[in-house]
Amino acid sequence: MTQIIDGNAVAAAIKASVADSLGERELSGRRVGLAVVLVGDDPASAAYVRMKARDCREVGIEPHDYLLPADTSQADLNALIDRLNADDTVQGILVQLPLPAGLDTEQVVARIAPAKDVDGFHPENLGRLLRGLDAPRPCTPAGVMCLLDRAGVQLSGAHAVVVGRSLIVGKPMALLLLERNATVTVCHSRTRDLAEVCRQADVLVAAVGRPKMIGAEHVKPGAVVIDVGINRVTGDDGKSVLVGDVDYDAVAPLATAITPVPGGVGPMTRALLMANTRDAALRQWGLR
Repeated sequence: MTQIIDGNAVAAAIKASVADSLGERELSGRRVGLAVVLVGDDPASAAYVRMKARDCREVGIEPHDYLLPADTSQADLNALIDRLNADDTVQGILVQLPLPAGLDTEQVVARIAPAKDVDGFHPENLGRLLRGLDAPRPCTPAGVMCLLDRAGVQLSGAHAVVVGRSLIVGKPMALLLLERNATVTVCHSRTRDLAEVCRQADVLVAAVGRPKMIGAEHVKPGAVVIDVGINRVTGDDGKSVLVGDVDYDAVAPLATAITPVPGGVGPMTRALLMANTRDAALRQWGLR
């Protein structure tokens, strides 16, 4: 019987834990602030920002949303980040990606103060991840690790295959799995015979952004399958639907455990953002 890993339930438990810790007496009434910067009017990004603000209010974090026009200059965006770095009411800063054409993403990410980088994308924080040091972990890979733990997956000695090598998911995902003593293979667009490599996985993580790319031919019977992809496609009825990078109907019968889309990894990304913001505040206040 395939175990369906319920990301909504695990995310709710994490957010409840964050809310409890932010209500502790030792904080002496201090409020945690999260600044979210959105440049442009991309509907998906705007919806995601609204969900983050709702999550903040649920756990007791004060959301500070900065909605900037698509023609915002690099200098103006940099100046805003500098102000937020210096703002004592803001303990976490997140710039919604992707940025509009003409803006330098690497410059923006590197400009955020590492202590306030709740996405875990700053070069210093990624370097600390590489060295196994304390630092905010990128939210989506950290969320995947929580799901694997809650599902009781034994990672030590397991062969994990990560499909995708982005800085947002693939590369940090591989590092987090290595931390747990998994043997890790990272696949990408130039991997030869992708299906054969994937079939060697005890744990298969799909993070490529291509709808239903991973099919039954990619999965060893008994594997654990984690679907990071969130793709909007047109269904047979002409309506827009969300699907993952995994062909769920074809793969689920083969897996011992699998994440659905929606309701799997997606809620975890936002829950770990709340946890990272709390942890950033505690570090800045000398309480952690």
